[in-house]
Amino acid sequence: MSAVGAGQLERVRVGAVAARRKKPFLWNAVIIHALLIACIAVVVFPLYYAFVISTQDVQEVVQRPPRLVPSSHLLENYAQAWRKAHMGRMLLNSLVMAVAVAVGKIVISMLSAFAIVYFDFRGRMLCFWMIFVTLMLPVPVRLMSTYEVIGTLGWINTYQGLAIPLMASATATFLFRQFYLTIPNELAEAAQLDGAGPIRFLFQFLLPLSWANIAALFVVLFIFGWNQYLWPLLITNTEAMRTVVIGLEELIPRSGTELPTWNLIMAGAMMALLPPVAIIIFMQRWFVKGLIESEK
Repeated sequence: MSAVGAGQLERVRVGAVAARRKKPFLWNAVIIHALLIACIAVVVFPLYYAFVISTQDVQEVVQRPPRLVPSSHLLENYAQAWRKAHMGRMLLNSLVMAVAVAVGKIVISMLSAFAIVYFDFRGRMLCFWMIFVTLMLPVPVRLMSTYEVIGTLGWINTYQGLAIPLMASATATFLFRQFYLTIPNELAEAAQLDGAGPIRFLFQFLLPLSWANIAALFVVLFIFGWNQYLWPLLITNTEAMRTVVIGLEELIPRSGTELPTWNLIMAGAMMALLPPVAIIIFMQRWFVKGLIESEK
């Protein structure tokens, strides 16, 4: 056999071996992508179907088999839901509450973590563990005592009554503490030699390094505040102070003889969903960056 023929035979053999090796990887990729698509469908389809219902009239909603394409009543349904449930005021209340809760949690947690990491005082770790133990005390556990305090302060049906009791966060304090522990001590020593006091060190050195973590936490905490139901339900008893999560009840008929207008209910739910989605889209890059940096 000539040298050329032997070389071609060797290349064919190597190619066949490589093809056999790639085939399992190809099937693995197909299976993984199929699972990912299935998981995405499980999450996205209910939202899509809710949007489809929000564009239909009452007859189309009860039609069987159900329609899976949007109808032509979108503007009509959304306008009717906006007027009937007073969505503008409720969206404003939810926005004020969610932003106040997110900003308050971040500020308090940053200062708490800063004191625990950079100040050497007696009982420092005891304070940290006392904060951390509050993770075992969710809002429903301390509901009545908190309500009594808010009532004594006269904060019923107020924005401060909605937001301030939810501002303490052991989780955010823990995350900021872990981040500060990754910062080299040389940075604090250099700032001290430069004449920087604790406040200047916090705002000129730590704060710029923390922006990605702050953005990631803001997204999570904003959604936490936006989705609150039990506390706003307890602390507000006037229509003017209701949040959108509670106010969607206005779209549900109170009479047992009247059928629910699911198209209007879903239209209200879609409008309630828009601000958190906008926050996630707007801060997506910072959110991902903050998650990556928190894992380092």
